[in-house]
Amino acid sequence: MTSAGAGPLCFIKSRVNAAVYQEILEHFMLPSTDELYGDADFIVQQDLAPAHTAQSTKTWFNDHEVIVLDWPANSPDLNPLENLWGIAKRKMRDMRQNNAMELKAAIEAFWSSITPHQCHRLIASMPCHIEAVINAKGAQTKY
Repeated sequence: MTSAGAGPLCFIKSRVNAAVYQEILEHFMLPSTDELYGDADFIVQQDLAPAHTAQSTKTWFNDHEVIVLDWPANSPDLNPLENLWGIAKRKMRDMRQNNAMELKAAIEAFWSSITPHQCHRLIASMPCHIEAVINAKGAQTKY
């Protein structure tokens, strides 16, 4: 998900270690950012999952000249993707999927309905989220 719109959705069947994460970056993120941003610079925001903070992942980002935003621990209020997944959960709350295939189809349908405007709004809302976290002294916020 970017301020320019949502890239392709990637379902992973295995645990995500650094090697798997780097494959996702290579085969999904890079083509998506090329399509959405062309040669323009962009900054990647990720949480502090072990696959994200592994030395080999840091090397991958350096090798591909991708800038990664420094990220505070335990800060889902400041992650627009978490907010997007919250919207997805609310939209799918009353749907009853009977199996994994139906759940996957519901997620794919939601993901394909995301507009660039929605993504941009979520990114643009981050200053308000940051202010709320500061005012709450790092405690949980309404976001």
